[in-house]
Amino acid sequence: MELLAQFIDIVLHLDQHLKWLVDNYGVWIYVILFAIIFCETGLVIAPFLPGDSLLFVAGTLAATGSMDVHSLFALLALASFTGDNTNYWIGRFVGPRVFTREQSRLLNPAHLERTRQFYDKFGPQMIIFARFLPIIRTFAPFVAGIGRMVYSKFLFYSFAGCIFWIGFFVYCGFYFGNIPFVKKNLTLFILGIIFISILPGIIGYARQKLRKA
Repeated sequence: MELLAQFIDIVLHLDQHLKWLVDNYGVWIYVILFAIIFCETGLVIAPFLPGDSLLFVAGTLAATGSMDVHSLFALLALASFTGDNTNYWIGRFVGPRVFTREQSRLLNPAHLERTRQFYDKFGPQMIIFARFLPIIRTFAPFVAGIGRMVYSKFLFYSFAGCIFWIGFFVYCGFYFGNIPFVKKNLTLFILGIIFISILPGIIGYARQKLRKA
């Protein structure tokens, strides 16, 4: 329970924790952020890591001169792209065996199934759309690997999705995060980003329940 409370505190006060990392680790902050984004997109056991809000807050810190925003964008886009591709190949080689198991200690079958349905609905474009949906974005390349999407097609959509996702949140944070009103209410904006990110999932779940009812 204490661990969960600490995680919630980190998410809600990302600006303070990220600033502490910048002050204490200097240029190593790039490596730390690279690792977080890579793990969130590349490891199906890490969908809980903050993505959208982390990118936005990193952009706000870049606006203060703590980091170079263009280097930040390029590095995190690379982290997302390499994470995507790692996840794809894990799905391609390991996924089919995981999918046949109803219970897994590492993976939530419901998340896999929801992502598969998302894939069936949107096709390969899912790789782009999924970038903006927590949990789905972690499982999307994994499911693409399971479905043996043509790799050249996957590379195209993965590259486009990573550029749009990283660019949108990092540069939004850079240009808008230090507006006095936003800066003063940053925790509320972080909550808003999280809520908007999970809203499609909530709507989809509600529709599914209503359909069953």
